[in-house]
Amino acid sequence: MEKSGIFVGLDIGTTSIKVIVAEYLKNQINIIGVGSELADGLNRGVVVDIDRAVQAIKKAVAQAEEKANLEIKKVQVGLPANLLEIEPCNGMVAVSNHDGSAKEINEDDVIRVTKAALTQQLPPEREVVDVIPDEFIVDGFDGIKDPRGMVGIRLEMKGVVYTGPKTILHNTLRCVERAGLQPSGVVVAPLALTSAALSDGEQDFGSILIDLGGGQTTVAVIHDHKLKYTYVDQEGGQFVTKDISIVLNTSVANAEKIKRNYGYADSTLAPQDEKFPVEVVGQAEPVEISSEYLAEIIEARLTQIFNRLKRVLDDISALKLPGGVIITGGQAALPGVKELAAEIFDTNVRLFIPQQMGLRHPSFSQVIGQVEYGCHLSEIEKIVKMAVFPDFKQFMPIAELANIETQTNQINKQSIEEKKNKKEKSGNRFEGIKNFFSTFFD
Repeated sequence: MEKSGIFVGLDIGTTSIKVIVAEYLKNQINIIGVGSELADGLNRGVVVDIDRAVQAIKKAVAQAEEKANLEIKKVQVGLPANLLEIEPCNGMVAVSNHDGSAKEINEDDVIRVTKAALTQQLPPEREVVDVIPDEFIVDGFDGIKDPRGMVGIRLEMKGVVYTGPKTILHNTLRCVERAGLQPSGVVVAPLALTSAALSDGEQDFGSILIDLGGGQTTVAVIHDHKLKYTYVDQEGGQFVTKDISIVLNTSVANAEKIKRNYGYADSTLAPQDEKFPVEVVGQAEPVEISSEYLAEIIEARLTQIFNRLKRVLDDISALKLPGGVIITGGQAALPGVKELAAEIFDTNVRLFIPQQMGLRHPSFSQVIGQVEYGCHLSEIEKIVKMAVFPDFKQFMPIAELANIETQTNQINKQSIEEKKNKKEKSGNRFEGIKNFFSTFFD
């Protein structure tokens, strides 16, 4: 059955909250609704005030609902990579019959072997966020992607488990629920971002994905289509804005406007003869500032961030990966970011900008990635996630939920009709029982 339906992505960022409603049909994703609201109650990607964050989420959702002309109930939620840990996992269970003979492997067996792989002692402050299966092994035969329907006695699973701070997971999901929404899926943000930003070859041979966000900068190393490493630098676009505000002695709001309208990440690319007025605190008349001077302020902070990232990536030899560096996120919109990064990282660098109509800005990369991740999630991956989150429906695409509910209703209706027919044939003395069961099933 072809997967289709409506998918909703929710990106709870430090500086903005974005919601995208997408229609997935015939392997095509069409954006039908967008909502964007200034974030509140967050600091460096983490929720610090649930009430304020909930209000901002509600406003973004309302905008997307109005444009898409539908009510949003379920959303794909991204979790920040703060203190994320990635570890291999391995589990094995017996799947034979009571007499010891081989039996057909089903979904329950997949869930059991996943739970067996997750039997590890975690500190009380950490929790399993996600688990991704690499392969299944049936009676020693490895490389199996989906063991359901196969016959065997012993089932093994090898995969990767992601664990994160329990506080981040709880607070994020709490905000979603208090905003009147249900999580249709939970995904680590860098993992979702790779779905949109990286090509198949970049994911296969290895690449470095840098998300230049407002509150923090996240680095993800991808190789063999797997998230191998993450690092979060606690500085982002907000620090650039604050630098401009302090150096030019202007308000933060003015500094943000100046950065967007006149900012360059590489001072050598800034127009040397361009000047613009700046409202300075304590002075009645605006002061003229050159674009080159502004670029030097921006470049100084971004250079610090990139140099820290380079030291981290050098330690794990990630910069030798053939895919190079892919940069996205809101701050990637600054002219000259690509050139500055190429100079510091000394490797090939490219920018990722979404090409969806009306969303051609790198700040929408994350939320688009969440939608694409949900659309392309395989059935076996959803079943594996049941071991972490028992409610399977949370991870079912909306369209599949509708199909399942429709099929269930049809089965129930068929069962009701069969029962009614049997009661009618049994005679009038069973009329009371027939009415009871008819009412009960209805």
